[in-house]
Amino acid sequence: MGVTMDGTKQQRRGNTRQRIQDVALELFAEQGYEKTSLREIAERLDVTKAALYYHFKTKEEIIVSLFEDLTKPIEDLIEWGRSQPHTLQTKQEIIRRYSEALAGAEPLFRFMQENQATVRELRIGEAFKDRMRGLRDILIDPRAELVDQVRSVSAMFTLHAGMFVMQDLEGDPGKKREAVLEVALDLVTQAHEHACEKDQVRD
Repeated sequence: MGVTMDGTKQQRRGNTRQRIQDVALELFAEQGYEKTSLREIAERLDVTKAALYYHFKTKEEIIVSLFEDLTKPIEDLIEWGRSQPHTLQTKQEIIRRYSEALAGAEPLFRFMQENQATVRELRIGEAFKDRMRGLRDILIDPRAELVDQVRSVSAMFTLHAGMFVMQDLEGDPGKKREAVLEVALDLVTQAHEHACEKDQVRD
């Protein structure tokens, strides 16, 4: 799985459907979803509109397919997490794998961040919320105090913030990603350990 737009494109270049997705996402990022037409996507790809129609009939179909393809690792992660014991090790592994999944889908999440109004209108908005709820339910301990539940959820959104806020800071992208992951792991560890201490006091 690539961790940059270039890496993702390189792995996906051979597949026509994926080339359409990548070029569409580039255009959406450059000029906005609403202002991009299927004709422009076809022109950038140097194919006819009919050839594009063979794969996708609308812009929404392109975005939905991208979302389903690039967030499949998150869906798989939720399924895996639900089958694991509710331990600190499981939660830490969820955070690590989620960090990797976000990196692999970074161009899509950048689009979602910059086109929030559009995303709300498309069905991917609700689907993304469902995935976030799925991860949240694995990470938090329902018996934990509210502050620890917030820490667990904050670990997840620390990774999101790192993807966007850290972009403008100087430094090696890999090291910045590692620093963000370390903070997210600290949060989930604090939440879990604090909840365990409270359980011992209750007993």
